[in-house]
Amino acid sequence: MCRLTVFLILCAVLSACGKDVATSGHDYGESQAEGVLAHGMMVLGDKLDNPYTTENMQDAFQAVYPTKSRNEVKTSHLYVRFLPENDEEFDMLESSGLELTDYPVDYEILVDGDYYHDPSIDEDKITWQYAVVPAGYEFPDIRYEILDECCITEYDPVTRSEDGIDWEAVEAEAFRLSGNEEMLQQPLTKAGRVNPSGRITIIDDEANGGKPFGLAGVRVRCNTFVKFASAYTDRDGYYTIPKKFSAKLKYRLIFKNEKGFAIGFNLILRPASASALGSGPAEGLSTTITRNSDRTLFLRSAVNNAAYDYISRCGEDDMDLTPPPGDIRIWLMSKLDASSAILIHHKVAVSHSLVADFLGYFASLIAYFAPDVTIGTANMDSYSDAYRATCHELAHCSHFAQVGKDYWNKYVEYILRSYINTGGMTYGDGSGQYAGYCEVGEMWAYYLESVMYQERYGGPMPQFGTGYWFSPQIFRYLDERGFERSDFLAAMQPDVTSLDVLQNRMISMYPEKKRMLEQVFLRYR
Repeated sequence: MCRLTVFLILCAVLSACGKDVATSGHDYGESQAEGVLAHGMMVLGDKLDNPYTTENMQDAFQAVYPTKSRNEVKTSHLYVRFLPENDEEFDMLESSGLELTDYPVDYEILVDGDYYHDPSIDEDKITWQYAVVPAGYEFPDIRYEILDECCITEYDPVTRSEDGIDWEAVEAEAFRLSGNEEMLQQPLTKAGRVNPSGRITIIDDEANGGKPFGLAGVRVRCNTFVKFASAYTDRDGYYTIPKKFSAKLKYRLIFKNEKGFAIGFNLILRPASASALGSGPAEGLSTTITRNSDRTLFLRSAVNNAAYDYISRCGEDDMDLTPPPGDIRIWLMSKLDASSAILIHHKVAVSHSLVADFLGYFASLIAYFAPDVTIGTANMDSYSDAYRATCHELAHCSHFAQVGKDYWNKYVEYILRSYINTGGMTYGDGSGQYAGYCEVGEMWAYYLESVMYQERYGGPMPQFGTGYWFSPQIFRYLDERGFERSDFLAAMQPDVTSLDVLQNRMISMYPEKKRMLEQVFLRYR
């Protein structure tokens, strides 16, 4: 059984710790969207002749400067591919700073998509990872192959001189000689090479007067063959690529946010999703994402901005909350309606005996690749739906950051046992061991979801979560009487495992408000 199948069995059950569970079939992956963009596996065509190979650049140099020695063109970079054997090797590459792709960049793309898996590699194995490294790169102890020696004049001073050589003309000639002339911009800009720049925006129909605002903290990556560069968007969606180009580029959004979270799950287990934006000019590409755009791209972008907003607001000058732990991984599950904060990547659940015994050998694989948060998008139609679900689950992550793995394993155990014993009833019925963990955690998450939703969209305070056996109304009542949301989270330490303990803790923290606290806890008990 492949690691994806094993994980999805677990994920479908644990999603009961979010909203009401609804599933459709057994395919929990992102379905291919209608329209221009596709979210399945890329379909590659013919291999193309890479104009940046040292040999092609030498031939181009000779054509432009026939009286000069082609030996002036030196290898500056190597186009390589790595084949990580295990999760540790993959992590080593991810953390090395290399710009990795899972598809070869010197092939025609017949159908673009979010990922590629080499057909020669088993589906439950890590596929080839392609990169461009400096010529003197010290390779790690990971299987690799050098595909091409390259001369990329943008990067390496050894290819420049003061004798008036026009390296841009040499590069353009290399494109012509290699049969890629149509990729050159016609005409080239007066300034020659340019730094691509632009703005990526999204529209929330219910906020900001329906005007676009920035897609925040996401990576924009562009390339032409082996010439790569990327940059993060700022909070307003603006980006400027730090390297210069003169040929048409392929643009992609990489949902690995500068705030320390990633949005993943592209039918394979991969830390961060990539959405193709298509080809664009060297000057840059700008786009506005709306609810009428490609659905998968819209939902990824809405969740991205919701998570960026939540983490940004955890600071002392705003909500003053413990932020979620670093390297949070969020998966969008298109066939689930439920969401969850299962923290598997942070070693929750898979370490629990109820789960570990079932997963066996696969537990360590899933712990590396699997998510911390799942967002069920089956019935998600608006930005506001994505916003409230993301805020709810990240509120859980802030709680987890305070209480730790052992606490959360008991939380998960209650969810698992309740799911089994009540036939799939959301949150169980409030009885059984560790029910108090769920009570404290869910009243907090529904409360914070409600207040953040109101602050964004206005109107009366939503009643999220008030129909269950636990009572987010307690926090709402206290909020209206002067308590801060940070006061509630500060009280929710590892030993606060029931409503009674929470009440006593808050009384000990705020003795002057003892009577109010006793009254509100009694009212909603």
